[in-house]
Amino acid sequence: MIVCVCNNIRETELREAAKTGCRTACQSYKALGHRAKCGQCIRFARSILNEARDAA
Repeated sequence: MIVCVCNNIRETELREAAKTGCRTACQSYKALGHRAKCGQCIRFARSILNEARDAA
């Protein structure tokens, strides 16, 4: 599923970023070579990262 339309970031990419130690949406986006643009995705990205971290 696409989480960030502006940067074409997928949920699986965010989950992988969480596995590498990224704790925030901004850290994850930076690790993927992007940065938040419009900001509409931040809340959803944050929930995915929290879920991935809790599952680990």
